[in-house]
Amino acid sequence: MARPRKPLLSTERIVATAAALVDAEGLAAVSTRRLAAELGVSGPSLYNHFRTKDQILEAVADSVSAQVDLSMFDPEDGRDWRTALHDWAVSYRAALLEHPHIVPVLARGPGHRPAGLRLADAVFGAMTAAGWPPAQATSIGALMRYFVTGSALGSFAGGFPDDREAYDPADYPHLGQAHLLAERQEKVDERAFEVGLSAILAGLEVQFRALPDRPRPRR
Repeated sequence: MARPRKPLLSTERIVATAAALVDAEGLAAVSTRRLAAELGVSGPSLYNHFRTKDQILEAVADSVSAQVDLSMFDPEDGRDWRTALHDWAVSYRAALLEHPHIVPVLARGPGHRPAGLRLADAVFGAMTAAGWPPAQATSIGALMRYFVTGSALGSFAGGFPDDREAYDPADYPHLGQAHLLAERQEKVDERAFEVGLSAILAGLEVQFRALPDRPRPRR
């Protein structure tokens, strides 16, 4: 029996094709008609795998969440909670920076996405195991998601035009060097992320040490 000319349609192939479209052209590029054309199939055949375009985008978002390293939260790993949070945040941001156009979908929260839920479960589990009360562990997970997602939604440095004339000293006396930010975007944004992350973790450490009757971390 002759082999089909095109690979058979699968959930994985749909998600990979949609992810490539999002990365290249943004969320607006994804439609069932466009996806069907890219995949070389009829539009209705997509509905055997996904009922709506939003479900496809949710699956793309979850494929990005699955790229985030969670090994630092393994009880056998040995990293303390503060180091684990730092290393996880760095991995999380790196995954988002690789796929910036899908960040608005991820920012909605994990919903029913399996990888997103595993991520939330790993953070919460590690914090409670370290001795954080459940309510505060929940707040830490939310705080870290806000911070990491926000850092990937846009570039602070890239928001300044590379034009010395844009900053009249009479109006902006402290922005004489702001035109240099755009060309140093990656370094500025990376440093800002590390400064913010270090400040968050230092503040959490103070709160952790002040916990009344702090339980011993679970092994």
